[in-house]
Amino acid sequence: MARTFEGLKVIEMAQYISGPYCGMLLAGHGADVVKIEEPIVGDISRRCGPFPDDVADINKSGLFHYLNRNKLGITLDIRKKTGREIFFNVIREADVLLEDLAPKAAATLGLDFSKLHEINPRLNVVSITPFGQTGPYRDYKAYAINASALGGMSTILGEPRREPLTPPFSMGNFQTGIISANAVVSALMANLKGENRGQRIDISEAESWAIFHTGNVVSSFIYSGRKRTRTGHRTYGPYPYTLLPCKDGYISMIALRGSEWKRFLEIVGDGKVPEWYEKDDRFKDRLQAGREHADELDNLLAPWLMAHTREEIFSRCREKHVPFTPVRTMTEVVKCNHLNSREYFDRIDYGDGVRFRCPGAPVRFSRSEWNLQQTAPDLGRHNAEIYCGLLGYSKEEVLQMHRMGII
Repeated sequence: MARTFEGLKVIEMAQYISGPYCGMLLAGHGADVVKIEEPIVGDISRRCGPFPDDVADINKSGLFHYLNRNKLGITLDIRKKTGREIFFNVIREADVLLEDLAPKAAATLGLDFSKLHEINPRLNVVSITPFGQTGPYRDYKAYAINASALGGMSTILGEPRREPLTPPFSMGNFQTGIISANAVVSALMANLKGENRGQRIDISEAESWAIFHTGNVVSSFIYSGRKRTRTGHRTYGPYPYTLLPCKDGYISMIALRGSEWKRFLEIVGDGKVPEWYEKDDRFKDRLQAGREHADELDNLLAPWLMAHTREEIFSRCREKHVPFTPVRTMTEVVKCNHLNSREYFDRIDYGDGVRFRCPGAPVRFSRSEWNLQQTAPDLGRHNAEIYCGLLGYSKEEVLQMHRMGII
C-alpha cells in the first residue's frame, strides 16, 4: 500500500515527547525522519523508562522506543561550530525541521528561522516551546504541569474547595505532538497552492492546552463571564454526568436525554421508577438536581450500584439502551476483545527478543499504509550511514569528529 508522506524528509532535533511524537506520526505515514541527539547523553526520554526488568539502559527505554520507531538516529553537538556547520548541511535538502530550542538559545547559536530559511527557503520549521516564540514568557522553561496551569486546565481539575490538580502524565505533550503534526500537513498543503516556500510554525504547549481542553471554558468566560470551577468526579450538567463506584470498580454514568435517565431508574427500581425519586420534587429538574442535589442522588443510587458489578450494570444498560459504561483498568484495556479484534495494539521489539505492547495506528486509511515496524535507534546508530553515505564525510573524518565530541 502507498505511504502518505513517502519521500518527505524530516529532521527532528527535539526531545522527550512533543516533538518526537510529532515525528513518530509523520514516520508512521512514510516520512523519512532523521533524529538528531546530543552525543553521549541523547534524548532525555532515554532515561525515563520503563526498562526491561527495571534495569536502566539508554537504549532500552520503553518511552523512547515508543516515540522513535522508524527513525534514523545520529548524534551531533550543535553548540560546537563544526556541529552547526554539519547541521546546516543536514537541513539543506529537508522539507521539515522539528525543533524545541528556547528562542534565546536558538538565536545565540545562529539557528533562528531567518538563518535556517536562508539556507533552505522551502524548509518548514516547527518550533515547539512551552510558551511560544513571542510574548513575555517566551524564554521561560517549563514542564507539562506549568503549561497546563497557564493554559487553564489545572484550575478545572480536582474536587470542589480543594487545590487544583495536574492532568494525567504528559497529556499536554502528546496533544502538542498531534497539533504539530497537523500543522505540518497544513504547511505542506499551503505549498501546493503557490510558491514552494517554507514557513515558521510556532507551537506553544500552553496554548495547546487552552485549545484542546479549555477552549470552551475560556470562550464561556469571554462571552458570558461564566467561570467553571472544579467539580471532582462529576461534570456540571443534567444529572447524572459522573463516575460512581459499584461492586467491583467504577461506572461512567452520562444520560443527556431524559428518556435514558428514566430507563436507568426503571432498571434500579425493577421495572418502575423508584419511589424516592418520584416523590421528591427537588429531582424533577435534572439540571438543577445536578448543581444542587448531586451528592444526595449519588447516595440514593449507591446501595443498588454497590450490589452489582460493572459487567452486570453494563449488560443491563445495553439491553435498555442506556449509555453507561464500565471504567476499565489498564490491564482490562489491553485485554479488551473489541480493541484486539481491531488489532489496535502493536508490539515494539527492543531488538533482542524483548517486546512490549503499545498503541498502534492512530488512524486507518483504505488505500494508505501506517507502518512503524523499525525499532527506535540506539544512540548514534546511523552516524556512518548519514555522515558518510548522505553527507560524504570519510570514515576517518567521522572518527575524528567522534573523538572531538562533535558527534
